[in-house]
Amino acid sequence: MSREDEIIKERMKKIEELRKNGINPYPHKFEKKDNSADLQEKYKSLKNEKFGKEAVTAGRVMTIRNIGKIAFATLQDSSGSIQVVLQDEKTPAEVFEFFNKYVDSGDFIGVSGKVFRTKRGELSILAEEIKMLSKSLLPLPSKWHGLQDKEERYRKRYLDLIMDPSVRGVFNKRAAIVDGIREFLKVKKGFDEVDTPYLQTIYGGASAKPFETKLNALNIDLYLAISPELYLKRLIVGGYEKVFTIARNFRNEGIDRWHNPEFTMMEIYEAYADYNDMMELFEGIYEYVCKKVNGTTKVMFRGKEVDFKTPWKRMTMAEAIKKYAKIDVHSMSKEELCKFVEENKVECRDETWGWYVQAIFEHFCEDKIEQPTFIIDHPLETTPLCKMHRNDKLCRLIERFEPFCMGAELGNAYSELNDPVLQRQLLEEQQKMLKKGNEEANPFDEDFVNAIEIGMPPTGGIGLGIDRMVMLLTGQESIRDVLLFPFMKPEVSENSEISKDNKKEKRK
Repeated sequence: MSREDEIIKERMKKIEELRKNGINPYPHKFEKKDNSADLQEKYKSLKNEKFGKEAVTAGRVMTIRNIGKIAFATLQDSSGSIQVVLQDEKTPAEVFEFFNKYVDSGDFIGVSGKVFRTKRGELSILAEEIKMLSKSLLPLPSKWHGLQDKEERYRKRYLDLIMDPSVRGVFNKRAAIVDGIREFLKVKKGFDEVDTPYLQTIYGGASAKPFETKLNALNIDLYLAISPELYLKRLIVGGYEKVFTIARNFRNEGIDRWHNPEFTMMEIYEAYADYNDMMELFEGIYEYVCKKVNGTTKVMFRGKEVDFKTPWKRMTMAEAIKKYAKIDVHSMSKEELCKFVEENKVECRDETWGWYVQAIFEHFCEDKIEQPTFIIDHPLETTPLCKMHRNDKLCRLIERFEPFCMGAELGNAYSELNDPVLQRQLLEEQQKMLKKGNEEANPFDEDFVNAIEIGMPPTGGIGLGIDRMVMLLTGQESIRDVLLFPFMKPEVSENSEISKDNKKEKRK
């Protein structure tokens, strides 16, 4: 029998004994009146060996140290921790006995008693009453080593939060970041927040492979949203002038430190605006939120200082390629670009001038951009939803930008296409590409085209990656560090009965 099995057996025995003695090890409720942080603040001036008033609190027992006539326990709740002390002749004998006999690290207990400060200066509660609130079966990881395996931390976030309460700070800041975004857009800029569907009969709005599912009630195929874009544009057609949503997107793509199949994206649309206005809005959001949550526009990320103070640098894609790849794409033909791509072993989606330019930028430039920079004026082929560039006589460019920082793309934005004839043509081309096997092409959406035919005003649009924003503003290395439950490959024991049953079902 393993040590863990022995612990489980011992704790099961304690549960049985508690029940035999008429004590429910899993009661329905506890009247918690104080949390540890409030007590620490309230009694911060309490002198050593002095007593305050009675407190009633509850939390998880993290450590126990028993030295005979006195015992110490660290009680952790969502706000912090406080020490519980049981002392012979000061704590009722039956309470001390109950604690010694039934309480283990990992248990939730309720404690009432006088607040005091020990000789060593530790604010504590001298226990007068203890109640079992939830008897744990499994032992906690070692307090000294915690969860060292990152995969285990992500897979068992509950243990990560227990053993390292500071992890919660990242997610508290994430909530503050989202609150700051909403405050900026709704209060400062007058935008309306809306919801869009996650289950869609036709997906669109991004170059991505969707997740497929089925609605049994109507016997039809559905897709998880890859973007809320086409629905938000319908709202602009319907009369909204400033609208945004913070939504989940689902893309059946690779997983790495910047990508998770399920992620949070904000999309913003503003009537009568263009991509220049969207650049100002995008950098304004970052500057405002960074100041609000960090008190400064500067953050440290991977050992480098990043400054989100506006205005950000603007650079055309061609200028970036000239700087980092040392070629002038505007003076080169498709054939010349093809040769350059082959010689440098650059991966490319399609054999067109625009896709060659895009591939060269991704290969040579992206990871070299450290400070916040708008890469503007992208090739036409890269999206079917954007206006042609007003100053490009060769009709090869569109009014699109992507902000980059520390080698990562932070978002995407356009002067939105509102020409119904051209929009129909471009989406029909996407449909043809989809049929030819391009899994990231968009299907033709007749209702969306119909909405554009009804008439959409000049519009600027933004897609802003919330998870990447949180990574940068909290200094986290991986998207998994800013998602409470990042996607992880299921881990099931090969010998478990559930695993065997699942394999049988698959064979059927």
